[in-house]
Amino acid sequence: MVLIANQMDRSVHGLNSEQMVQKNVALVLGGGGAAGNAWLIGLIAGLAEAGVDLTEAADLVIGTSAGANAAAQVRSGIPPADLLAAVLSPPPVQPAGQNRPPPPSLPMETVFERMRAISAAATTAADLQRAMGAFGLESDARFGPEVAQQRRALVAARLPRPDWPERPMIVVAVDAHTGELAAFDRDSGVELADAATAATALPGAGPTHSINGVRYISGGVRSADNADLASGYANVIVLSPFGGRTGPLPAGQFEGLRRPPGADLTSEVEALRKQGSRVEVITPDADSRAAMGTNQMDLATRIPSARAAYAQGKQEATRLTFL
Repeated sequence: MVLIANQMDRSVHGLNSEQMVQKNVALVLGGGGAAGNAWLIGLIAGLAEAGVDLTEAADLVIGTSAGANAAAQVRSGIPPADLLAAVLSPPPVQPAGQNRPPPPSLPMETVFERMRAISAAATTAADLQRAMGAFGLESDARFGPEVAQQRRALVAARLPRPDWPERPMIVVAVDAHTGELAAFDRDSGVELADAATAATALPGAGPTHSINGVRYISGGVRSADNADLASGYANVIVLSPFGGRTGPLPAGQFEGLRRPPGADLTSEVEALRKQGSRVEVITPDADSRAAMGTNQMDLATRIPSARAAYAQGKQEATRLTFL
C-alpha cells in the first residue's frame, strides 16, 4: 500500500517493547546523487568485509532518492562484494543518451536557485513539500512524454532485479499535487521501476513521475534521509551521504536546501531515541567527502566515492557489533 504521512504515523507509533523486539533492525539509506549512491554501496561492502552484513541484518530497508536505488541493490540478494564490483566497473559504452539521463530543460544552477528560493520562503515542512511539488508540476510543461519514458527506462535498467524483494523495503516519494508523503512497498500495487523513478524525480531537473494518474517527486524533498519512517524499530542504522557536514553544502547542491525544524536528520534521530530506539548514524569521513567532491550528481565521482567508502566501512564496523 501507499502510506501518506498521517497513516504512517498511526502505523508505527505507540508500539510496546515486545513489538519493538520483533521489529529489530531498520536500515535507512539517504539521498546523495551519484556519489551518494556509490558511497552507500561501498560502505555496505566494507562493513560486510569486516563482518557486519547489513544486507542480511536489516529487517527493513528505507531508501530516499539515490538511496532508493541503493535499497533495491541491498535487497537484491547480490553479495555486497559483487555490488561494489559493479560500481567499480566502468559502464559499457552505449549510443549517446542511452546510459545517461536526459539533460534538464533549464541549467542546473537555475534549478537549484529556484529550490533555494522555495526553501527560504517555506515556514513549515508541509509548505516546502507543497511548493516543491508545484515547482515540479510547473516544470513538466518543458518536458515531453518521451523524456518521462526515457527516464523510467533508464531507472529500470539500473535496477538489479525488476521485481520488489520479498523482504521489507520502502521507497520514499512525495505527492507533487499535495506535498504528502508516499511510501511505496511491495504491497502498493506499484512496479518497482515506477516507485524508484518517482523517488528520484528531482523537481525542475526532470519530469515528475506519473503513477495511476498521480504525479510524484523525490522523497528527498521531504527529508534527505526520512529516518523517522524507521519508528518502532529497536535498532536503526542510518547511512547518510549528506549528513555530518559542518556548515552548508557547496552552492547549488539540492540537499543544501534549508530544512524547516523537524525535517533534519538530527531531529529525526532525537525523536527515534526518545521512542526507545538505538540509533547509529554513519556519515562520510574526510576521505569519503573528498572523493565525493562538490558535485555529487557527477557520474565521475562514483568510483572514487565507492573506494573511499569501502575503506571507511571496514573502520566503522566496530560501531555495529550489537547486530
